[in-house]
Amino acid sequence: MLAFILRRLGQSVLVMLVVAFIAFMVFRYVGDPVVSMVGQDATTGDIEQLRTRLGLNDPFYVQFVRFVGNALQGQFGISYRLQQPVSQLILERLPATIELAFASALIALVFGVVLGIYTALKPRSFSSAVIMTISLVGVSLPTFLIGIGLIYLFAVELKVLPSFGRGQVVQLGWWRTGLLTESGWRSLILPAITLSLFQLTLIMRLVRAEMLEVMRTDYIRFARARGLSQRAINFGHALRNTLVPVITIAGLQLGSVIAFAIITETVFQWPGVGSLFVNSVQVVDVPVMAAYLVFVALVFVVINLIVDILYFIVDPRLRDGARTGR
Repeated sequence: MLAFILRRLGQSVLVMLVVAFIAFMVFRYVGDPVVSMVGQDATTGDIEQLRTRLGLNDPFYVQFVRFVGNALQGQFGISYRLQQPVSQLILERLPATIELAFASALIALVFGVVLGIYTALKPRSFSSAVIMTISLVGVSLPTFLIGIGLIYLFAVELKVLPSFGRGQVVQLGWWRTGLLTESGWRSLILPAITLSLFQLTLIMRLVRAEMLEVMRTDYIRFARARGLSQRAINFGHALRNTLVPVITIAGLQLGSVIAFAIITETVFQWPGVGSLFVNSVQVVDVPVMAAYLVFVALVFVVINLIVDILYFIVDPRLRDGARTGR
């Protein structure tokens, strides 16, 4: 187990170094930070002095090592547009993105697994056919169109939910949350549903396909021959083996939700990290763009590491392979 974790940690560090190099290239060669920081009246001597003070005249490898060292400390420079530390901007908006991501992931996981089990156990029922037909919406329609449709239905026509914003928030230390207020919960519903639909459909179809496959295996037939109850077979044997690939997909989808909630945050004007990135791209705010790239990579690396460990715990074949050295 320890060797497995150390090997995965080594791979994660290598991935982060590659991403840091790409982010550094963006930071270094997309635009000139000095031009954005000095005024129009600055002389050539003032510009050169500022470049020296910022270390932009140092050799390439020195600048890269400095960039990695600053990134390890959470320092990505000053935003060109807002003139504030990039790390501070991300920390201010990170709670909104995390709450939206986990709410949508919870909806997708709970309803995806439940509906997947139901449609697998009753594949020929009318209700299963209706569920599978409706699920096509989750994979066919783009996210922004689903969000606009929900806004039109629940905010414009029915007027029961807000169409934008995060609602009233409460400060808990550095964490600003809307989960402790009614308006915060009401504001979270539509973007969370919008962001969860694709993941919900993917998980539901995966659970259904895996469970149908497991139900046709020999050991399920042997369990029936032993006289085990249908409930014990469905949930004690079939579902347990079905969850192995579901853990992997759910973990990767959580990373995608956190990293790429850009469209949903834009449609609902949700004040998260994704909307910060969109605004930064529009004005070529390079420090924010580079920090977001590193943030996305870190999210995927951490979640992949957790998924690998859970996969190792759930699947006994991996443990047996680790013991035998294969």
